[in-house]
Amino acid sequence: MIDKIIDNYLRFLSTLTPADFLEFFWFFLIFEFFRYFLVEFIVLILTEVKKVTSRKQRASASAELFFENPLVSILIPGKNEGKHLYKLVNSLSEQTYKNIEIIVVDDGSDDDTPAIGRMLEKAGLIDVFLRNEVRGGKASGANLALRYSKGKYIIHLDADCSYDFDAIENILIPFYMELGVGGVGGNVNVRNYKHSLVTTLQGVEYYNAITIGRKVTSYLGIYRVISGAFGAFRADVIKSIGGWDIGPGLDGDITVKIRKKGYKIRFAADAHCLTSVPNTFKKLVKQRLRWDKSLIRFRLRKHNDVFKVQASFRLLDFFSAFENFFYNVVLNFKWYIYLTIMLTFYRPLFINVFITNVLLYTIMNYIKFLLFSLFRDRSHSSVSYFLIYLPCMVLYFGLFLRAVRTIAYLQEIFFKMSYKDTWNPRKTSIHAEYLRL
Repeated sequence: MIDKIIDNYLRFLSTLTPADFLEFFWFFLIFEFFRYFLVEFIVLILTEVKKVTSRKQRASASAELFFENPLVSILIPGKNEGKHLYKLVNSLSEQTYKNIEIIVVDDGSDDDTPAIGRMLEKAGLIDVFLRNEVRGGKASGANLALRYSKGKYIIHLDADCSYDFDAIENILIPFYMELGVGGVGGNVNVRNYKHSLVTTLQGVEYYNAITIGRKVTSYLGIYRVISGAFGAFRADVIKSIGGWDIGPGLDGDITVKIRKKGYKIRFAADAHCLTSVPNTFKKLVKQRLRWDKSLIRFRLRKHNDVFKVQASFRLLDFFSAFENFFYNVVLNFKWYIYLTIMLTFYRPLFINVFITNVLLYTIMNYIKFLLFSLFRDRSHSSVSYFLIYLPCMVLYFGLFLRAVRTIAYLQEIFFKMSYKDTWNPRKTSIHAEYLRL
């Protein structure tokens, strides 16, 4: 059986003309290869040129930061995060940038977080410890911390993450490199990538897709999501927009809100953060359903004004939202049209077309992984470990995550399921739906 498939496939390849190749693999060529390899490769070259030509500017910005030495408020909201707090606080004390205040918000924890937080506050290791007796959700915790903050800049962290010793310094420098920067995203990668197959696949995704994608979109001026795990904001800007709205998807939402105010969003590739990702496929599905539903909720509904030509219309805001919506939503459903065409009109060749698609994506993944490593701020400690798993990424991206996205989009478009997500307290979601947040 296998020999027959191989023989049939070799005959298929031997008769494949350039016209046939375009007819069978137009989706890969036009959308995947063009956007996620060719465009990114060209932009990465430009980012390296800019990096070299702006060295003096960066050195000057760093010197200005330390000369001014502004107070920076670090907000750490969360529930049941007590076990992570001491390690996080200790790492923050080792940062190269020292003028910080640490504000921890316990959002209705039912573990020993209150005792740990109060102990850290009493010992002077954190500046303010606050507690919501009843859980209000992450936005509620972040906004409570924001009200107590005194800094010129606000940095939002997740308690279970770890940060390089110069991460705070590096995420602040973009504010001093150019005028009009309202927010800066840090570079988040996976700490527990060796825990299981699903964490390894996410490790590759963060390293080879998310980081590169954010670097590219930042250069183009269309960077669209400042990660809640590590994000910095001008305090006056974030307060002017009322802080965080109720999520899920509050990271992307607040980024759009800042953009709509006319401010630039930048990505600090050298501000490194490690996070622990879901360690089972079940947990990953739950996370990605939440992320993907938020795209429909915020891009298609709440912030659909960026698509309308009006007094506040800005081309970059439109292009940022359009690119995100087109490649993540439109092309997601377009892929099913491609699949239907292949099954309907090319059924005898379907297996051969499928095999070739897998090979094309795998080859592109390897070339991209190795070639784009030349443009990374630093190499990952286990690049060779990731290389073994690259063939799995075709199924991970092309089938698994696509299926999850499709379910999420349909749930949100037809049933607004994000308002029923247990990630937020039910009363908070009801309030958000009433206010159409």
